Amino acid sequence: MKITRIGGFVEGVQLAGTASTGARHRAPDVHADRHALGYPPCFCDADHTMSYAHLLTEIRDRVAIITLNRPQRLNALSDPLAAELSAALFAFDADPGISVIVVTGSEKAFAAGADIGAMAEWDYAKVYGDDYITKNYESMRTVRKPVIAAVAGYALGGGCELAMMCDMIVAADTAKFGQPEITIGTMPGMGGTQRLPRAVGKAKAMDWCLTGRMIDAAEAERAGLVARVVPADRLMEETLAVAAKIASFSLPIVLKIKESINRAFESSLAEGLLFERREFHATFALEDRKEGMQAFVGKRKPVFRHR
Repeated sequence: MKITRIGGFVEGVQLAGTASTGARHRAPDVHADRHALGYPPCFCDADHTMSYAHLLTEIRDRVAIITLNRPQRLNALSDPLAAELSAALFAFDADPGISVIVVTGSEKAFAAGADIGAMAEWDYAKVYGDDYITKNYESMRTVRKPVIAAVAGYALGGGCELAMMCDMIVAADTAKFGQPEITIGTMPGMGGTQRLPRAVGKAKAMDWCLTGRMIDAAEAERAGLVARVVPADRLMEETLAVAAKIASFSLPIVLKIKESINRAFESSLAEGLLFERREFHATFALEDRKEGMQAFVGKRKPVFRHR
């Protein structure tokens, strides 16, 4: 089917009007999408894999993978999906055997926006009374471990904002980003006007949000939204390599670095530098700091025990 317009964000593909069944099974086209994105044949861990209606979860060594799984709706975001995503993130964040979390979608869409078919019937009293977005969508802010978004296809509106909540975005060369809310008479509500300027600057954020245009992966990387762009058929291979590299280091140090970088966006330079200095000093209380330096001096590979 030809996709003729993005704005709510995919016209020509049915996103609204068919409620999710909630059945806990893999969609028929999931395996094809995963193969196209370059997943290894299988890295499920039966002891850790959790079951959700709108997600698939897997573990490979110290890396957890969460796959948004609403293929018939191009992974359009919904409250049930957000609740499950929050639960999965918190479960992996609490698991001492996990160091990094990867969030991904399908070959066609990371997430093509919010479920506008449902939103079209809402009013102010409902969204304000429900405190829409705040309850589950913002949960990623409190996840301590690094979260990497592996994005292929559309990441529009809430999908783009979800990717920006992650600590790093690895994009397939097929990825399309954008904040097209203005085209349907509303505005970003999940960080598009706040996180986007911090990532790409005021001028680019104004351009993207006020015109609603789509941004390809190359422009997104040049603007600073995306950390890396890779061939679509190697997206998961490259993302998992990044995640595995991070996971090979001391988890307490990884947590400290993430927290310190995020502090740069929430404090003055003087306060941020003081925070960094104190966290650096604190590493001298860790066994892994001693092991890392002794290994360097001894010209051997360190064995980190995450303590």
